[in-house]
Amino acid sequence: MAQPPRNRSNKPDNTQPFKAAMGATVRAIAGEAELEVAFTADRPILTHDKARLANLPRVPTLHDIAVARGQGDSMAMRLASHDAAMHRRRAPQDPDARAAFDALEQARVEALGATRMPGMKLNIGEMLEDRLFRANFGDITERDDAPLAEALGLMLRDKLAGITVPQSGQQIVDLWRGDIEDKCDACLDDLSAALENQADFAKAARTLLRDLDLIPEGEFEDGDSDETDDAEEQNDKPSDNDEQNPEQAQGEGENAEADSDDAPGDSEDTGEVDGMEADMADADDDATADSGEETPTPPQPGEGDERLANALQYKVFTTKFDEIVQAPDLCPPEELEQLRALLDKQLENLAGAVARLANKLQRRLMAQQNRSWAFDLEEGVLDAARLTRVVTDPMQPLSFKIENDTEFRDTVVTLLIDNSGSMRGRPITIAAICGDILARTLERCGVKVEILGFTTRAWKGGKSREAWLEADRPANPGRVNDVRHIIYKAADEPWRHARRNLGLMMREGLLKENIDGEALQWAHKRLLGRPENRRILMVISDGAPVDDSTQSVNPGNYLEAHLRMVIEDIELRSPVQLVAVGIGHDVTRYYRRAVTLLDAEELGGALTEELASLFEEEPPAMSRRQRRR
Repeated sequence: MAQPPRNRSNKPDNTQPFKAAMGATVRAIAGEAELEVAFTADRPILTHDKARLANLPRVPTLHDIAVARGQGDSMAMRLASHDAAMHRRRAPQDPDARAAFDALEQARVEALGATRMPGMKLNIGEMLEDRLFRANFGDITERDDAPLAEALGLMLRDKLAGITVPQSGQQIVDLWRGDIEDKCDACLDDLSAALENQADFAKAARTLLRDLDLIPEGEFEDGDSDETDDAEEQNDKPSDNDEQNPEQAQGEGENAEADSDDAPGDSEDTGEVDGMEADMADADDDATADSGEETPTPPQPGEGDERLANALQYKVFTTKFDEIVQAPDLCPPEELEQLRALLDKQLENLAGAVARLANKLQRRLMAQQNRSWAFDLEEGVLDAARLTRVVTDPMQPLSFKIENDTEFRDTVVTLLIDNSGSMRGRPITIAAICGDILARTLERCGVKVEILGFTTRAWKGGKSREAWLEADRPANPGRVNDVRHIIYKAADEPWRHARRNLGLMMREGLLKENIDGEALQWAHKRLLGRPENRRILMVISDGAPVDDSTQSVNPGNYLEAHLRMVIEDIELRSPVQLVAVGIGHDVTRYYRRAVTLLDAEELGGALTEELASLFEEEPPAMSRRQRRR
């Protein structure tokens, strides 16, 4: 008799029958017999041929099961009742308006499912509560921090299908309800009347967005007729070439990544279209590539050297609002202590694993420190082994010895941690814990450690985008967001002085978007300024660079192309040893030396193995030019 699959603890996985039933149900509702339904430790995501649901614990509770059902129901209804090409054509270009438009459409498809199949109502409600709770929306007290798109979606689900606003989302709805009902109460009724017709619903949604001043008067008026829609639909049909190479459709961000299971996923944490909604919006963009929008498609190899060269000329619109900041400057001391206590609490749960990893790494590194001594010297440390000669022959001089310095000790390691929104939750906690482990362990081995983080100061552009708008939106402006580079621990700073700073990664609101190429350049430049002979740069990330503001006004692969150039420059022409660890996403397509983890809990072991193997190699030679740099 066949045995059920076993997990790592060698205990039977009793969730397999439920997972099989879930897969069949999702395919039946979606009407897609070939749809691949899988459960993964990564975040939920939907593409045109694959649905990934959050994994279940070995012994799931009723809440866990309801959340999984809610995710499956939502994805199935998205496939069954949503026209991605139509949605893409009618979506506004402004990022805030697009987020609200996406949230309203997602609310429509979920409300359809709840009205047609009442059993979905409870499941979707549990799924929403779980997502909002994980995002800490219940702690928001200021309307500036409350995402309007999320509030619109929750209110619309309640109005269309009676899906009660979850407790964790009640606060953001209360902050926006008065303004929404005063400005567009009639529009909400129009949305209710158009529930079954996506085209009519989209028109009503655009009217609502105009009433909320998210899009200007007159936008889309020329495209509201059915004849125009029919003509656009013909233009939107994907060509054979599009189907063969979906990566050509990256017009609005990381769209092409979803289809290859490598979606960067920062859009889930914009605070406006959260979690699964953003992932499914990304999948729409991927499935309906090259729809004639203003954003240029990214250049592909062989499409012309001139076009490719233009795309790779990376520039920054303004650096006026960028910042390099010490971790304590971003948080009051009292809160930083509380965040560190929260991280310590997580460390308690992993105490055994942490000790094993630290000891294993220390043993492997110390084993490479082959001590050598110079004997019979006139000064140094007294050589006790040769004292017998003095006793037997008092005329013999005392013998001294000196320990030779090992090249191994002349080492510095920089840990560059992605502080983007998609790292929120378990991944950033594990990254912070591993930074803590490495700093303590390597310090005991005589290796200096620097811990850096990178994110942006704001969602969707911040002051840089405002400056670009005030400059009359020049074409191809380059990066239009305010980068924030964080120093958690400097290389020369002892761990005991910096231990509190690592708790900052646990702070809600810190993690935003990620511009990896510039962060890598910054960390690399800091390493080149160090006096150590061996320099190691380890990047912890969960996907490709994502900045909606920059990607919406530049070629779709603008940030990714820059990242590839930076990586190539370091790997081929720098004395710095570069290694990357991807959490849930394949980073081997960027880095020559990389490891990809499907489970964030494997991060500690991966860091240990990669560092130990790096120390076993000879450090790359440094040229005279690099020394001058």
